[in-house]
Amino acid sequence: MKRICFMSMLLTATLTVACARDGEKNRTADQPAARTGGAAVGTAGDAGRDVSNADRDFVREITAANMAEIQGAKLALERASDSNVKKFAQMMVTDHTQAGEKLKAVASQHNLVAGNAEAEKNPVEAFANKTGADFEREYADKMVDAHQDMVDKLESRIDKENLTKWKESNSNPATGQKARGEAMTIVAEKSDNPATQALNQWAAETYPVAFAHLQAARDLQKGLEAAARTRKK
Repeated sequence: MKRICFMSMLLTATLTVACARDGEKNRTADQPAARTGGAAVGTAGDAGRDVSNADRDFVREITAANMAEIQGAKLALERASDSNVKKFAQMMVTDHTQAGEKLKAVASQHNLVAGNAEAEKNPVEAFANKTGADFEREYADKMVDAHQDMVDKLESRIDKENLTKWKESNSNPATGQKARGEAMTIVAEKSDNPATQALNQWAAETYPVAFAHLQAARDLQKGLEAAARTRKK
């Protein structure tokens, strides 16, 4: 009798271990392999599964740049007396607000948190204590640098061949209008990642305005330098 009870207990324990192993195999088979290369790891239902660190950094950096542009422009509207500086500053507030709202919508749709964008260094601090013509020239200088940086970031997400053709044939940076009256569209760099592709498309749509801002900032810079030389004569 004792032997029978012992054999029954042994058989029960063996079946229990076998079932546990089968269950573990099934759970492992149901779970996708972890992703590498900077993408978030998760199951098929995770909202942030296709978000890369590069995409997060892009959103954070562009958001901070937009905020800095708007803050600097508002300061210029208060302190500048030159009509061209004020006109440029108002364009900055309008265009960067619109671009920021569109980027925010894309980021929200793909679970791309901008992070603490306010922690980025604000270029406004470099000329916030200046006044008059010194302020205007410093503002123009910073706008050239800031928009060159913005253009470079956007270009990294645009089809290079298309961008070269656009620059060669473009006669109006603000609209992409050719000399013969035909419009050429900026094409985003292709990506299989939905979040990356959405950001690339935003970059492509934003690029013509950012490029126009860079040209306008350079023109403003040259105009202020010429005015300064005239005053010294």
